Amino acid sequence: MMHLERELNPRQLEAVRATEGPVLILAGAGSGKTRVITHRIAHLIENQNVRPESILAVTFTNKAAQQMKERVNALLRTMRTGNPLIATFHSFCVRVLRRYISAIGYGNDFTIYDDADQLSLVKSCLKELSLDEKVLQPRAALSRISHAKNHGVDPARAYQQAYDAKSERIAVVHEMYEKKLRQANALDFDDLLLKTVLLLGQHESIRRTLNEQYRYLMVDEYQDTNRAQYRLIRQLTERQQNLCVVGDEDQSIYGWRGADIQNILSFEKDYPNARIIKLEQNYRSTKNILDASGSLVSKNEARKGKTLWTERSGGDPVTLYEAPDAEAEALFVAHQILEYQRRHPSDSAAVLYRTNFQSRLFEEACRRSGIKYSVVGGFSFYERAEIKDLLSYLKLCLNPNDSVSLLRVINTPPRGIGKTSLDSLELEARPLGLSLWQALKRVIEAKSLPARALKAFADFQSLMQAFIEQSSQRPLPELVRTMIEKSGYAEWLQDEGTEEALTRLDNLKELVNAALDSESRGETLSDFLDHAALVSDTDDFNERSRVTLMSLHSAKGLEFPLVFVVGLEEGLFPHSRSLDTQQEIEEERRICYVGMTRAEKKLFLTRALFRRFLFGDSTNETERSRFLADIPATLIDDISPGLMSRRAAAYDGPTYNSRESIQQFYAQRGKQVDLAPVKKSQPGESNRFKQGIYVRHPKFGVGHIVRCEGEGDESKLTINFPGYGMKKMVQKFAGLEKV
Repeated sequence: MMHLERELNPRQLEAVRATEGPVLILAGAGSGKTRVITHRIAHLIENQNVRPESILAVTFTNKAAQQMKERVNALLRTMRTGNPLIATFHSFCVRVLRRYISAIGYGNDFTIYDDADQLSLVKSCLKELSLDEKVLQPRAALSRISHAKNHGVDPARAYQQAYDAKSERIAVVHEMYEKKLRQANALDFDDLLLKTVLLLGQHESIRRTLNEQYRYLMVDEYQDTNRAQYRLIRQLTERQQNLCVVGDEDQSIYGWRGADIQNILSFEKDYPNARIIKLEQNYRSTKNILDASGSLVSKNEARKGKTLWTERSGGDPVTLYEAPDAEAEALFVAHQILEYQRRHPSDSAAVLYRTNFQSRLFEEACRRSGIKYSVVGGFSFYERAEIKDLLSYLKLCLNPNDSVSLLRVINTPPRGIGKTSLDSLELEARPLGLSLWQALKRVIEAKSLPARALKAFADFQSLMQAFIEQSSQRPLPELVRTMIEKSGYAEWLQDEGTEEALTRLDNLKELVNAALDSESRGETLSDFLDHAALVSDTDDFNERSRVTLMSLHSAKGLEFPLVFVVGLEEGLFPHSRSLDTQQEIEEERRICYVGMTRAEKKLFLTRALFRRFLFGDSTNETERSRFLADIPATLIDDISPGLMSRRAAAYDGPTYNSRESIQQFYAQRGKQVDLAPVKKSQPGESNRFKQGIYVRHPKFGVGHIVRCEGEGDESKLTINFPGYGMKKMVQKFAGLEKV
């Protein structure tokens, strides 16, 4: 018997005990939602005697699902024969489809195409349709296809709705893309959800079976569900409605990939008997951080409304720093990390940015400062070329008709199969609607190619046939080892002999370790490939890393003692692509809220007054993010350099060059500055221009030195002049006078 009163606050306890009927738990940031979900599962099993197999909990990331499994196992004390199913939406759908997909005409050995596979397939369609990739970019076409699929628009309807020649071409590509997927017995990521919804919609018996099997359903991060996930949940709760959804409308930040905030806002309409429970006590952040982030998100209209509170009073104010330029912003962040971790050596830090291109400057600043860091959102292990190659061999063992995987490895490592031979193979397959594997057999039997090409094809066919036979006979780790050796991959990399090649070989050895782990979990080859296909970049987050650089989207669900939300400039954050509608602006504001509420103890907000855009051709003055105005000034400690932190254009005086104008500029901003008479440069004083001091230029007036490079008269100075911007000068030619 679990004694919940000892471990949960009153609202959490109410949520855990509300097991019957529809329940919406509005869980604010840091309010212990994972604790509630895991205790609720354990309560159902331990105290309510619910069979574990009748409980289904779905979330969005593998890491979240694994964390829930571990916590539930730690809470359960009684012996049991089964386990609750805790999975991501996609992995749950794969589980259903592996069992039932034949009901809608697919083979149970279907292949899952990841982003790179999908892109290859689109390129294949463009090639077959003789469409130039410069005219119709493959990634743009794939994005439009995905959008259409998620909005229930099939190729025929897309063609009817086309508004220009490009839209028509994409509809034609979409039609061929779907045809090739079906031909290869493959599903893309969107299909995992869409085909499951189709399956349950068309087959009442399967829908009834799943309703009876999963009598208690819990959904994490409900605010991030899209329409397909919404429909799936409705199908799974058709016969009983013991549904508990947990979410926070203020953290709905995935509209760009189809998430619909209306799913959580309209929950009571969908389930009229729903019970609403708010979790508002925050266990993560200080009061100042909560007040600042709460003030920000309160400006949104699309929200149910809640007020987070904490027993942790006060805390440091939110610190604002407006840097002269983007490089100075990054150097400031690196310096603050060093200072903070010197005082708090066990605390981790995160630098959160709106778009991934921003990571470069922060990586460089960390390297210059000797800070060890990790980046989330780079190449994951399963995205590396050599790993994808071996996975393609494995995919072909299960599904030889997977033409994308076949094209990837038929000449990798090189086997003398060139473009002409492959073109001939595709020409053989196309008119008859064959897969490339089927066409390969026909070409070899007909001996319709030159002897050299035929031998290369026959050798590959023989190699793959051996792998296919071994896949059902050998343990998975042994199969992977055999493939690395017999495919010629290991010899190919060893012969190359470069450091990079040897590193790639080490990665392949690590794939064997992954196969060993999979085998220890009792997984099949199909399970192993499904897992590899469903890994996301956030699964690579290293909790032991002292400093993590990541996008704001990737940071959701994480927490750090020290957080920097950077690049708070109009057009960057909020992003320029999100300025058209109120809904888009509100989502950008929620993204900022998510970033701010990752901070436990200390939060910095930073921006650059000047930033390079448009391929680095120019440095442009930036505009302060509107989100900074949403936070009360009483909660912010602005430590920006006095002259640098204010836009010179705000001053309406006659010039920027006179002593009186500069003093007035300061006075308008509540600062008193004594500009002493100019002292002319004397011999031997060539080193006196240092970072941080103010100088006067004959043309640009008074400015602030933000960077010095080099020594003596040859040193290069970067100076910000109000009204003129950033200027770079060689000291001996600048004609500067110290103020």
